[in-house]
Amino acid sequence: MRILVVGAAGHVGKAACSELGARHDIIPVGRTSGAHQVDVADLAAVRKLYREVGQIDAVVCCAGDTTFAPLTALDQEMFMVGLRHKVMGQINLVLAGLDTISDGGSFTLTSGVLDRDPIRMGVNAATANGALAGFVKSAAIEMPRGLRINVVSPGMLDVSEPRYGKWFPGHKPVSSHDVGLAYLKCVEGAQTGQVVIVA
Repeated sequence: MRILVVGAAGHVGKAACSELGARHDIIPVGRTSGAHQVDVADLAAVRKLYREVGQIDAVVCCAGDTTFAPLTALDQEMFMVGLRHKVMGQINLVLAGLDTISDGGSFTLTSGVLDRDPIRMGVNAATANGALAGFVKSAAIEMPRGLRINVVSPGMLDVSEPRYGKWFPGHKPVSSHDVGLAYLKCVEGAQTGQVVIVA
């Protein structure tokens, strides 16, 4: 399969590419790196990306910014970062790709642990994660042409612990290998409308 992986250079993206790349043709996409670049929050840019890459069989998105700040410090614009980038950015990839992806293809999005197990300063990310879960469950029942859609919800990755561990007190890091397997399961499996938790 030809698989578009957006956010391929990040820790989660690398885990996905490690498993998928051994079996499929990966097209890596980043904001500033990769074979192609895109700002997923810009729907026109996402449409241009699809025109550039041509026919694909699956889309995996591991990208999406959020704001980490205390609740009392958040204003509307700060809150919109997670909604614009992590939520609508990933939804843009689905909406623009519905007519582009092969029959029976799949979209695999990425949320995270914080809507299930919150931390201080994580309310924006938690809200985005919950929104993505709702989108995937609902969109799955309306997907045309046998398309599937799922969202992987990993905990903090083991490779991310040195940088982010102090923000996640008491959280057990998850294996990057296990995270990669979750993406493989979503791409090659048959499930749809699922939140695939890696804990």
